[in-house]
Formats: sequence, C-alpha cells, structure tokens
Amino acid sequence: MKLYGYWRSSSAWRVRIALGWKGISYENVPVHLLRGGGEQFSAGFRDKNPVSQVPVLEIERGGKPHRITQSMAIIEYLDEIAPEPPLLPRDALERARVRELAELVNSGIQPLQNRLLMERVSELGGDAKAFAARFVASGLAALEVHAALSPGRYLVGDEPTLADIYLVPQLYNARRFSVALEPFPHLRAVELACELLPAFAAAHPDRQPDAELPPPT
Repeated sequence: MKLYGYWRSSSAWRVRIALGWKGISYENVPVHLLRGGGEQFSAGFRDKNPVSQVPVLEIERGGKPHRITQSMAIIEYLDEIAPEPPLLPRDALERARVRELAELVNSGIQPLQNRLLMERVSELGGDAKAFAARFVASGLAALEVHAALSPGRYLVGDEPTLADIYLVPQLYNARRFSVALEPFPHLRAVELACELLPAFAAAHPDRQPDAELPPPT
C-alpha cells in the first residue's frame, strides 16, 4: 500500500491519521506541491490522479495497482477493510452526525483555503490570507456549536471518529492563517485529547520524512 501525499497537506494528514489508527503499514511517497511549479502537475502524477491533488492511496489487487483519491473515500475504504477500531459509530444517527461534522470541514472550509484559490484571490488584488481566514473562522464557529452540545471527550462521543480526523488538521491550518482559537474552547479541548493518541501524534506534518522545517534558532 502506498500513500502519495505532501507533509503539510491537510487532506493527506487525515489519511495518515486513519492509517495509523487502523495500524495499517504503508509506503509514504512524497509529492512536493511547490517545487518546480508543483510535482502534482507532472505527467507521471496526473496518471495517478487527473485532478492533480493529493492524497492518492494505491493498493494492489489481482496483480494490478488500484488508486483511490479524495480523503473521505480513502478513509471510509480503510474503515471498511479494517473495521476495528471503528471511525464511524454503529448508531445511524451518530454516524450521520460524524459525517456532518467532517463535511463541515471537507466541504465548508477546505475549498476556501485551497492554495490555487488563494493564488487566484491574490491575482485579483485581494488579501488571500484574510480571505481564507474569514471562512476558516466561520466554519470553526459552527463546529464549536456542535462540539459544545456533545458530552463526550471527542467531537462525537468518547472515542475518536472521522470527525476528529478532519478537525485536527484544520486547527493547524487555522494557526497558519492567524485565526484566533480562543473562541473555540471545545474544539481546542478535543484537539488536546487527540494529540495524546499515538496515531494522531505520528501523523503530524512536522514528523513526516519530507517535512521542511525552519532551522532551529
């Protein structure tokens, strides 16, 4: 099993968490999203994903490679082939709630902080960072309301779910966009709980082999 990703991609980060949570070993294949205009636009990578995005999960079946794109599809596939420990509750209503909160990030925030969109905002003379920060903050505000209603340790209940996998990378991005997190105490508490889990800790961007960290001061 191979995972094509980029150390700071929040979508690839989500998949790394899920793989770690399931205890599934994989080969990490870095795809640099900035070098040389972006390796994701190379002909070789376009053959793996025609929309030139990470992550891509590659598996072998019947002697042939099969590829899955989009973090939601990948994680739900992993949850089906390795059902324990689960990332979706067994109760139908709770399962819908988990998907709802994950989609608040995946559909409600992620597209509006996408690098290509931000570059276009800059080309049109706008403040790309402020643009992204506005939607990150409003999306987190909605998540905070949901989190405040949950009595559990995580976004939905007392066990980590798909929703938490989407939350943690998003809070990292919020800091990159200088979004104040003080208004979101429940989200921050969930993040702190997740950081104690080995699968979440090991998936952090700074711990990836292709991470590009500033030199120590």
